[in-house]
Amino acid sequence: MYPSDHVTIQTPEQITMELAPAGIGSRFLALALDTVIQGLLYFVIIVLAAFVVPAVRLRWFPGAWAGAVAIFLIFCIYWGYFAAFEIVWHGQTPGKRVAGIRVVKDTGRPITAIEGIGRNLMRVVDGLFFYLVGVISIVVSRQNRRLGDYVAGTIVIHDRKTSEVKPDWNLAGPAEAGFRPELSSLSEQDLVLIETFLHRRLDLDAMVRFNTAVRLSEMIQRKTGLSREASQSDEDFLETVARRVRDQARLRR
Repeated sequence: MYPSDHVTIQTPEQITMELAPAGIGSRFLALALDTVIQGLLYFVIIVLAAFVVPAVRLRWFPGAWAGAVAIFLIFCIYWGYFAAFEIVWHGQTPGKRVAGIRVVKDTGRPITAIEGIGRNLMRVVDGLFFYLVGVISIVVSRQNRRLGDYVAGTIVIHDRKTSEVKPDWNLAGPAEAGFRPELSSLSEQDLVLIETFLHRRLDLDAMVRFNTAVRLSEMIQRKTGLSREASQSDEDFLETVARRVRDQARLRR
């Protein structure tokens, strides 16, 4: 049984995944850290514009421009800090990374630039009255979503690295020898999908279990170019792939 604060989502591959939404505490810890970093950046820009640039007196950079450039940079940091980091760092900012949380799409997939920009444009609304609007939205939402998350179709979850997940299926199986470069095309999300199925397959209806194994096996074979051996079932193939990926410890993010 999963705790009640977990959210069940259905992936495009029709695999059920359990995600733990981040609560107000961890989200505000991340926000506080990111706000401090933004404040430090503002301070550096103001000091440079007010004291350093006039003192240096660069011929190619008139001192009168310093104020305008400083305002522009502060504007970019205010509006672009969160979106830029979440796009480049796969749903994390420095604050989120320290707090151990991450933004993902409500399908469990990594966010795109569109989601990253969309959810953060709504930050100005969520931040009204010292983030009271955002807090109310998080409290009344089962998935702890603020307005920006609703607009972008995202959720903030506790980040659990794939390397920390301990599979409980067929642990006694022999290690696969040799590096297989084809497996480098698989992402962490692909491994999560495979292992989610392997963990939950005993709870599935026999036909659903069979069809899901076939779909996942075909997807992995298309991505990697590997072929399932004639003596292997689709589930055996998935176990072999997951074990090899973990042994190689090389995943595409």
